[in-house]
Amino acid sequence: MMSEATVPMTPLWRDYLELTKPRVVALMIVTALIGMCMAVPGWVPWQPLVLGNLGIALCAGAAAAINHIVDERIDLQMARTQTRPVATGRISQRDAILFATALALLGVWILVMWVNVLTAVLTVASLIGYAFIYTMFLKRATPQNIVIGGLAGAAPPLLGWTAVTGEVHGHALLLVLIIFAWTPPHFWALAIHRREEYATVGIPMLPVTHGVRFTALHILLYTIIMFLITLMPFATHMSGIIYLVGAVVLGVIFLYWSVEIMRGRNEHAPMKTFKYSITYLLVLFIVMLVDHWVLGLMI
Repeated sequence: MMSEATVPMTPLWRDYLELTKPRVVALMIVTALIGMCMAVPGWVPWQPLVLGNLGIALCAGAAAAINHIVDERIDLQMARTQTRPVATGRISQRDAILFATALALLGVWILVMWVNVLTAVLTVASLIGYAFIYTMFLKRATPQNIVIGGLAGAAPPLLGWTAVTGEVHGHALLLVLIIFAWTPPHFWALAIHRREEYATVGIPMLPVTHGVRFTALHILLYTIIMFLITLMPFATHMSGIIYLVGAVVLGVIFLYWSVEIMRGRNEHAPMKTFKYSITYLLVLFIVMLVDHWVLGLMI
């Protein structure tokens, strides 16, 4: 652990904000918001829009804080995580646990009181899946950790949908399926770039256990699967031609980067793929939403 003299003097509120992984939570809330908007033909009612997203965000932040707590030892040994608040001691394990508990309880209370019980139950299930089943067990147990554990991270569109409608719908599950298929190529690209660090801390990521070439092949295969799944909203009449064009263009670019990783001639391809994958998901869902509203105006 860093000595007191080397611990960065960061304002405390920023340390607690960092515990919640705000960038990750922001992407999750965007996908939850898309789920809400896709669930209704017009504007989303203010209560699920504001309080639903707040409750989901608080629970997601709690899950992220638990990840910091559980991965303290690992974080200290990895370059991209060694300055995290719990790892450096800026926030103690006890305080981080209290913070995560408070966020989770407040988030669930908001969802139960002002949204609906179904959304609260599914949000808690997602929190348990990511913070405990994935972080505490799967992450250290199998190179398929990202594939199995990805379901928890894919839940936000479903949570957004149920927050508005109070029911699980096939179209909401299709949104979950898109993120579920997107997760392995997204994260394995980063894992290739960080494979030496994962090996050092004993995390059995696919590039560590099976090598870069094997992982690159799986990134390409999962990208193809993801590309085909992203065509399903058009095939099921959930979305129209605007979405189809956007999904094809974005998907072809993703396939290009997957092939670049497979070729192995560009050492920067894994990180470029990882960064593009974040843009890809965000833009894909925005295009889906634009298409939804355009179709709504035409009907």
